[in-house]
Amino acid sequence: MTHIISKDHLSLERLKAILDRHDKVELGPEAVAAVEKCRRYLDDKMEDVERPLYGITTGFGSLCNVTIPADSLSQLQYNLVVSHACGTGETVRPEIVRLMLLLKVQSLSYGHSGVQLQTIRRLIDMYNNDILPVVYQQGSLGASGDLAPLAHMSLPLLGLGEVMFKGRIMSGKEMLDEMGWKPITLKSKEGLALLNGTQFMSAHAVWALIQCHRLSLWSDKIAAMSLEAYDGRIEPFLPLTHMLRPHRGQIDTAARFIGLLEGSGLIRMHKEHVQDPYSFRCIPQVHGAVKDNIRYVESVIENEINSATDNPNIFPDEDMIISAGNFHGEPIAIPMDTLAIAMAELANISERRIYRLISGQRGLPKFLVANPGLNSGFMIPQYTAASIVSQNKGLCWPASVDSIPSSQGQEDHVSMGSNSATKLVRVIDNCEEVLAIELFNAAQALDFRHKISGKLSSGAIEGLFEEYRKVVPFIDNDVYMHPLISKSIEFIR
Repeated sequence: MTHIISKDHLSLERLKAILDRHDKVELGPEAVAAVEKCRRYLDDKMEDVERPLYGITTGFGSLCNVTIPADSLSQLQYNLVVSHACGTGETVRPEIVRLMLLLKVQSLSYGHSGVQLQTIRRLIDMYNNDILPVVYQQGSLGASGDLAPLAHMSLPLLGLGEVMFKGRIMSGKEMLDEMGWKPITLKSKEGLALLNGTQFMSAHAVWALIQCHRLSLWSDKIAAMSLEAYDGRIEPFLPLTHMLRPHRGQIDTAARFIGLLEGSGLIRMHKEHVQDPYSFRCIPQVHGAVKDNIRYVESVIENEINSATDNPNIFPDEDMIISAGNFHGEPIAIPMDTLAIAMAELANISERRIYRLISGQRGLPKFLVANPGLNSGFMIPQYTAASIVSQNKGLCWPASVDSIPSSQGQEDHVSMGSNSATKLVRVIDNCEEVLAIELFNAAQALDFRHKISGKLSSGAIEGLFEEYRKVVPFIDNDVYMHPLISKSIEFIR
């Protein structure tokens, strides 16, 4: 299928479908007209400009008062891209780079950036041919746009930098030669349009939200299996309580558990214990708060990816060129920090359920093995989960509370949203691992609960259990655990 780039609202759901189906993209006719109109306006303006225009006829940052001769404006944009490609650290995963390309095209397509049509089409050609620039995680302050990472993304347009193409890393020049393309000659404003923008941050946020939705659903299913294995009670999930505190996520979570456990013989058994620990009893409140936060952050990020975030903004109809701050990452930096906190809490409560399952309570053997002592059983997977959860707590210090002035003080407040973005990805990876470890424990515990009670859980939980057992077996005696944890991660992935 082909996705047409237009002014139509691009939802996270639609974006996920584009990615999942590997849709090609192309500019719609309205977008083409808007881009060409803006470029014509800027070219005409350049011939009759009476005042300095930031980034168009001037230098950048604190060099905004240095006027550049007309015959050097193309060189100015070239110099901007190459001098700002200062990224370091690990490379950005390919699926996020792919999102960067698509989101940059979307932002430039509104006709307020002044780029050439051929520049946008080259970005689209790279996306459609799965030519992914090599981009580094470190280097952006999340305020003047994601300068360093977007510079690396843009280098291949000039025949520079590196790309991942056809399964290997090659130079930008080699890629152009192989495709039979010529380097783009940047015109006034274009380098700035490419580098100013929040597409590094927003691409990470989109990727993160897609994973958060997936892991939120998994956390409910896994926790329901843990609840059954622990001989938990159904009362905390009944709707009457949640109507007294009607947070949407809480209500949705409780209802989902009622559905997941429908028909369960285990949940209907007589319970000797009056109540469950918080890690079970408060699942609707904790998982629900995570759902509410995901929903909020999604609304913010959808707004962001449907915006023009470069600078200056060009308004042909109003005959105005406005230098402002749409590149500043604060609107999404704070939400990304809160999303990291939410996902860390999903892992946190998961680890507590793991701990309960191995504690030798409610008829379950200590460490979930028949012969503890000779066997350590599931003792150390809980250590691993605890270690991961602890690391998440460190990662959850909000990057957005920091700011270090740059460019001789001209850029005196920055969002550090790029750091919010990269650590959010790390937190989500960690959350996935902890949930996989909980599933590893829950299935083992459910095996014992079957034997203890002679009863089964619901069709939904038993179906999940049977599918999981095709990948990870019941553990009788101590075995090499790492491969089984890895299989558990792949199972929920």
